[in-house]
Amino acid sequence: MSKPGMPTDSAPACPGPDPSPRRPTRFVVPRGAVDTHAHVIGLPPAHPFVEARSYTPPAATPESYLAMLDATGMTYGVLVQVSVHGTDNSLMLETLQAHRDRLKGIAVIPLGLSDSELAALEEAGVVGLRLNILYGGGIGFERVGDYAALAKELGWHLQFLIAAKDLVPLAPQLGRLPVPFIVDHWGHFPVSRGIDDPGFQTLVSLVRDGGWVKLSGAYRNSVAGFRYADTIPFARLLHHTAPDRCVWGSDWPHVATWNHMMNVGDLLDLLADWVPDAAARDAVLTSNAHRLYGFSPAPR
Repeated sequence: MSKPGMPTDSAPACPGPDPSPRRPTRFVVPRGAVDTHAHVIGLPPAHPFVEARSYTPPAATPESYLAMLDATGMTYGVLVQVSVHGTDNSLMLETLQAHRDRLKGIAVIPLGLSDSELAALEEAGVVGLRLNILYGGGIGFERVGDYAALAKELGWHLQFLIAAKDLVPLAPQLGRLPVPFIVDHWGHFPVSRGIDDPGFQTLVSLVRDGGWVKLSGAYRNSVAGFRYADTIPFARLLHHTAPDRCVWGSDWPHVATWNHMMNVGDLLDLLADWVPDAAARDAVLTSNAHRLYGFSPAPR
């Protein structure tokens, strides 16, 4: 795999998602469940890719995403601006506007947008801002304080795509942020480093002290590979640390994945191991996510 930030001609093509998503076999998805992490992706020239990227994805259409939600029993979804589109949020915003009853969004924006531009994001259903130092095409942490101030003004939260090891020097600053923040895929943490690794323990501390974490991206953290059983102790510790600040995300369409292409149903089945208690698992899928993203508890 190429490194984040490599130029276009070095960004390998990655496959699309499993075309036949299914419900989990180990539990019933509760009414009002939220997939808190997914992307819609267009193709050039209508939706250009940034040059500094580490992968080249196929299209991931709004229609395909909504079909995945239906097939897996999810009521709501959260679209996260994908790194390959940089700060061009247009496809995500179009999708949000067309499905206001079902979708919310997390945008990637430069500082300095006008009040009218910010109002348009809010009106479409954007509820947070993403900072990203992985995969290229994102906004880094150099001005995290300014983004936090903007998020506070708008009533939004911050979402971080960051490796757990990079949380260590940032932890004091993140602990003082005036808005909620959430860490994607529990910090892209390779579980071979062990549960006592300083990066993972920093994540645990941040979550214990008020941060949120996405129980997602098992295939990005696993060393053992498909079924991802080696992730279970780590996810269980995070959930035990803050059961009311954990949410679940499919990470559909699973970009930058070149190994086994899992089904979303497989990832939901893994959640049964990550959070074995049914009531606690339902909270991860529903009430926790409703609170952070502003969904109604009542299904559409």
